This record gives sequence, structure tokens and C-alpha cells, in this order.
Amino acid sequence: MANITGMVNHTGGSDFILMGLFRQSKHPALICVVIFVVFLMALSGNAVLILLIHCDAHLHTPMYFFISQLSLMDMVYISVTAPKMLLDQVVGVNKISAPECGMQMFLYLTLVGSEFFLLAAMAYDRYMAICHPLRYPVLMNRRVCLFLASGCWFLGSVDGFTFTAVTMTLPFCGSREIHHFFCEVPAVLNLSCSDTSLYEIFIYLCCVLMLLIPVTVISSSYLLILLTIHRMNSAEGRKKAFATCSSHLTVVILFYGAAVYTYMLPSSYHTPEKDMMVSVFYTILTPVLNPLIYSLRNKDVMGALKKMLTVRFVP
Repeated sequence: MANITGMVNHTGGSDFILMGLFRQSKHPALICVVIFVVFLMALSGNAVLILLIHCDAHLHTPMYFFISQLSLMDMVYISVTAPKMLLDQVVGVNKISAPECGMQMFLYLTLVGSEFFLLAAMAYDRYMAICHPLRYPVLMNRRVCLFLASGCWFLGSVDGFTFTAVTMTLPFCGSREIHHFFCEVPAVLNLSCSDTSLYEIFIYLCCVLMLLIPVTVISSSYLLILLTIHRMNSAEGRKKAFATCSSHLTVVILFYGAAVYTYMLPSSYHTPEKDMMVSVFYTILTPVLNPLIYSLRNKDVMGALKKMLTVRFVP
């Protein structure tokens, strides 16, 4: 962390200006209230999901362990961007110092990278549960789950440190207005007065690699799952397997689709307005949708919630 602070100080210590979402809106106060409500919903929804998984013994399985990790990532994820944006709107200040910008970028990239790999680990877990049910408790024991989760966090932090270190040591000698509501790499890169073409190629190749590995794991896992489901004699078994996998696939499509747009499409497809809208979707809306997807479509989670409410409020 100290290295990141030292690196961002190389930029000259001047503050950046976050242009944000609200300047282009005719009703900034309304949007501010909506984002605040969504922020509270994301925090409460994910916190409740983590609490249910922790308290209910029936949810002490690898699948729900990974879901709790996803919820934790989403809670930190939205907390990296939304509070700063809302506070700036309330107090009328839209500046962010270079160290704060670097730290925000580092945390954001770490969480994005970690979630990339976590979604792959979740797909692998579903493959083991459906294709190797008898050996599943041994193959996916607690030690293996902790190792996979730790690996996801570690790889995400490597991604965050690498891109933050390079981006924040670039010279910024022109405008310091970031046309975004947080310090995202492409938006900050636009302010550099140096030639960033090689670095942009490096970012593209890294993103391809970071997407290719998880997508390969996810695609292979679900191909084998579909073949296994096809061979099942039980209609109830097929229905349960599809229900379990469909929730995860929905989250994968939402998250990876936004990432592909942001980091892999050519610059000709990007405008500051489009970039902000896509970022709003996957930094603010996705953390709200994930707990809904995994709870409303899951009988075990809904059962645990009803049990908790019954114990708490029914004499």
C-alpha cells in the first residue's frame, strides 16, 4: 500500500476533478437519492445473504461459501465508488487527491479481478457437485474451498497493483478532469500527456488473459454439466441442476458483458457518457442484483430466511 502512495505522489500531488454523473443530469438530487437507496439495498441484501449462510447449517456447503465470498466482494465493491460520489454531490466538492485516486483504483481493480476468478471457481464447484456427486465432499472440502477463494483474492490484488502502479505513474500535464464518477483506468489514461498506446495494448492483452482463463473454466464446466444433465433419468434432478446453474450463468453474463465492453472494445466504441452508464450498471446495480438472483431463485436461501424471521418475530 505504501508503494502505491509513493507512486501516485509522482504525479505531482495535484488533485483530480471527478466530473461525475450528476453534472449532465437535469435532476441530480433525484439521481442522488436513487443511488443512495440502491447503495443501502446492496449493502443490506448482501449482508443478509452472508448472515444467512453463516447462521444456517444447511447452507454450510461449498456453493454457499462461494456465494458469501461474492456478496462480500459486492459490498466492498459498491463501497469503493458510491459513498465518495454521493458525498461529493452533497457537500459540493468533486475533487480527489492522487493518493485517494490510486487507492480507489487499486481496490476497484482488485475486486473486479477477484470476481472474475471467483465466478470461475463457482462454475468449477457446480461441475464437481453435478458430475462427481459421490466424491464431491472430498474433492471440494473446506481446505480446497479456502484455497480457491484465497487464490481469487490474491490474483485480483496482483491485477490491482499492476495496473494502478503503471497508470498512476504516468505524467498528467494537461487537464485533470476525469470524465467519470470514479478513478477507472481508461478514464484516467485519457488525461496522460504521454504516449499510452503500448500500455493500452498491455491492458488489452491482460484483460484477454484474465477473461480467457475464467471463461474457459466456466465454458468447460457447463459443457460437461449439460452432458451430465442430459444423461439424467430423473426429471426432478435435471430441474434442480438447471435451477442451480441458471442463477450463476445470469451473474456471469451480466458481469463479464460489462467488463468486455469497458476493457476490450476499441476506443471508437467508447464515449464518456456510455462508459459511465456501463460503469453504473456493473459497479452499482450488479451488487444489488446478485443477492436477488441467488436468493429469490433459491429455495434453500428463502427457507433459511423464513426460518430466521420465524424465530425472531414469532413468539
